Amino acid sequence: MSSRLRLGVQQALFGWVNFALTAPAIYLWLGLPLVMRQQGWSGTEIGLFQLAGLPAVFKALLAIPVERWPAPVPSNSPSGLPSARSSGIHAWLRWAWLTGGGFALCLLALAVAGDQAGKATLFALALLAALLSTWADIPVQALAIGLLPPQARPLAGGIRAAATFAGAVVGGGVMLLLQQARGWALPFLILAAGVLSALIVVAVLGRRSGVQMSTVSKAPAPALWPTWQGFFRQPGAPAWALLLVGQFPFVAAAWVFLKPLLLDHGLQPGQVAVVAGVGGGALGACASIAAGLLRRERLKSAALWSSWANALALALLAVALASGAGVAGVLVGSAALALAMGVASSLAFALMMEFARDGHRAADYGLQAGLFSLSRVTVPPLAGVVLDRFGDAAMLGVLAAGALCTALAARRCLR
Repeated sequence: MSSRLRLGVQQALFGWVNFALTAPAIYLWLGLPLVMRQQGWSGTEIGLFQLAGLPAVFKALLAIPVERWPAPVPSNSPSGLPSARSSGIHAWLRWAWLTGGGFALCLLALAVAGDQAGKATLFALALLAALLSTWADIPVQALAIGLLPPQARPLAGGIRAAATFAGAVVGGGVMLLLQQARGWALPFLILAAGVLSALIVVAVLGRRSGVQMSTVSKAPAPALWPTWQGFFRQPGAPAWALLLVGQFPFVAAAWVFLKPLLLDHGLQPGQVAVVAGVGGGALGACASIAAGLLRRERLKSAALWSSWANALALALLAVALASGAGVAGVLVGSAALALAMGVASSLAFALMMEFARDGHRAADYGLQAGLFSLSRVTVPPLAGVVLDRFGDAAMLGVLAAGALCTALAARRCLR
């Protein structure tokens, strides 16, 4: 198999893995809010439910055991790989199966619990699912960063973001339609099967592609604080961290409430699933792939321009709601939001790979993903309070103002 074809196959397989791990999370955070709204949950309650995603904030800590406790590999390993390199690969595979398998079990538990389970029970199961899915993402992305060459990282970021939006089509659209037609349990069963298929693909990628990975250092892992200090000493890393914290959470919070807003503006649940879940996910996926075609040298400047696009998309949707533009105006604003999210997530994933140093892939990725998740988890509850007290247009206006502040601060830092 030629190197170009092999790289294409690897990119596609990692895309499937990201899709299978993302679709259940999107169903939990972006699909279930529609069901909750139907069952009478308030905006504040829906926003607080997003706090079940808090484990993602601690990815930097969850990455420590992944990087420090590799799986033991016999000295006469039949793969013929150097022991340190083989140890790193086996560690990532072991952690992926341990945490991903637990994630699948959580999905099965949610299927068994049923929609009549109490709010506390659903929150606890969602919290455990978030912990395990967050943990599983670390070894999977460490494997991808080590396996893919640097010039392939922009496209890898685009494919990952596209897989996330494909997960939005399935988790935020198709699974909602299935839930409306066949009940609570079936979507969770299908999503659990998808997670198990992703773990099989990870095992195949790790065992067959390990010989192509860059050498894993045999030196013991340094202490945690020096590792984080080393990350921020990279050129451009502080400005990138600021942009990472502020770029995505405002559009993500708007996306969380988009389905309930469409429901409030007269669309039926099935129409909401098709418009926001399927249509919005497809637009986001196309925007992600387009952003993934950028050259590596243009990633940072593109990320800055993307922050301005986020503010513009949120402002457009806020104006559509405040002016009474009707369903058509809301749909145009929703499309702009989907496009902005697609570009922003693609660039974020690509730059995370760029700033993950050799020998610190799991730790650096975990640190960045934790920063990414911190604001993503904390903004929706605040947005839900604004929605309940001042209305949807005010909520989107506040989110647009936050995105604008991020763009202005990032512009100054990057200069």
